[in-house]
Amino acid sequence: MERQVQRFVSVGECMVELTGSGPDLLRKGYAGDTFNAAYYARLALPASWAVDYVTALGTDAVSDEMIAFMEARGIGTGAIQRLAHRLPGLYMVHVHEGERSFSYWRSSSAARQLAADEAALSRALDGADILVVSGITLAILEGEGRQRLIAAMRRARQAGARVVFDPNIRPRLWEDAETMRATLMEGASAATLLMPSFDDEATHFGDGTVAATIARYRAAGAQDVVVKDGASGVTLAFGGEAIHVASEPVARVVDTTSAGDSFNGSFLAHLATHGNPRAAAQFAAHVAAHVIQHPGAIVAHDLRP
Repeated sequence: MERQVQRFVSVGECMVELTGSGPDLLRKGYAGDTFNAAYYARLALPASWAVDYVTALGTDAVSDEMIAFMEARGIGTGAIQRLAHRLPGLYMVHVHEGERSFSYWRSSSAARQLAADEAALSRALDGADILVVSGITLAILEGEGRQRLIAAMRRARQAGARVVFDPNIRPRLWEDAETMRATLMEGASAATLLMPSFDDEATHFGDGTVAATIARYRAAGAQDVVVKDGASGVTLAFGGEAIHVASEPVARVVDTTSAGDSFNGSFLAHLATHGNPRAAAQFAAHVAAHVIQHPGAIVAHDLRP
């Protein structure tokens, strides 16, 4: 019998998010780049799609609350490993004129061991139709975790999944620049769709143009590339054609946290259900424009196409 439910699987770290909520007050939430993408994909995907998050958490009360948060928003948690000796990571958002900076507490995060058990990782990713991994996911992994996850990405690609990789370059998470660039390119070579941000690529790979970024990732083995360039819009390289889609104007930016993540999840959901990259980018740009007008990474709204 043909499988009816399709799977969107996102891999990475969801952390406790603390944001300002008035003088001397903080608001607690839960967020992380690949989790944010899964959240916005869930908002846009039909019920015929399952959205699952793959990570590792502790056995503490905060981990329980995070899992309840995910499940209440329709995100599957069955593949989350629970580690008694670890806790979730935590970060605080500082916002100034719409731009954000962060303070992190994640050195002993449970998610750093999400790829420690190769058999558990393989079970979690088995049957994925869309698999989402980021450079942050690779950066935080301990031991042989990076190579295990990249190998799992290759197996998913061979099995016919759309393997999506957002380099999401964060130098502070890597031991050195050379390791960072080499591992990111290895991750890119295992993917079918790359979703980089041009700012990052220009800074850390020296790309002078969006076309250079597309060419480099195509040479690494990616079939398709979506380059996000902030207010300048996005460039889609699908097949032999490059298409530019403008960003949606925003009168007042409140918080750019999750702008790229919400774009990623919304784009992938729309592309999976409608098959038109340009329309998917237009929809995703609309979602991202909405998200950056609100504080925090997770914005509750009816964002269906």
